[in-house]
Amino acid sequence: MRSPVAELLADLGRGFAAAGIRWYLFGAQAAIVYGVARLTADVDVTARAPAGRPTSDWLPLVEGCGFDRRFSDPQFIERSRVVPLVHQASGLPVDIVLAGPGLEEEFLERALTCEIDGVAVPVVDVSDLIILKVLAGRPKDQEDLRWLLTIQRTAIDEQRVRHVLGLLESALGQSDLLAAFEHALRDARGR
Repeated sequence: MRSPVAELLADLGRGFAAAGIRWYLFGAQAAIVYGVARLTADVDVTARAPAGRPTSDWLPLVEGCGFDRRFSDPQFIERSRVVPLVHQASGLPVDIVLAGPGLEEEFLERALTCEIDGVAVPVVDVSDLIILKVLAGRPKDQEDLRWLLTIQRTAIDEQRVRHVLGLLESALGQSDLLAAFEHALRDARGR
């Protein structure tokens, strides 16, 4: 018997396939795939609809695979670029982040197919997940970051992580991303 998360991902994958949408799993569920012991009650994915296809065109196909909306204002998606749904069978929430050009498209190209309870799921590459965890910066993301750096030490492309974080610092006008990564890396090596 599949886990509720695997059932959700199977249904989501069917919906995205019907709509011709590419996607990947990220967030806490991706950290779990990479070995982090973590409790979470939601699923986060990034999806890239074909150019020029409005959400109203493909969302009913996804909903038809067992999902209900967790929002009432259609403008919410346009403002936030997030589609919050709930899986009918499991009651688990899922947030679909709409991919923009650039980094999210690159992450999509680098996603790996992993098996989760017999379901083939595209999962963000571990080095890209590190970047996302540094960007999020919340305490639980920092803890995930340290565990990922410990567990997946040999699989992480540190040079790529540093390069992308440096570019993000320049683009966002920040100077704390590389320092946060280096601090987490030192902590992980001390474990």
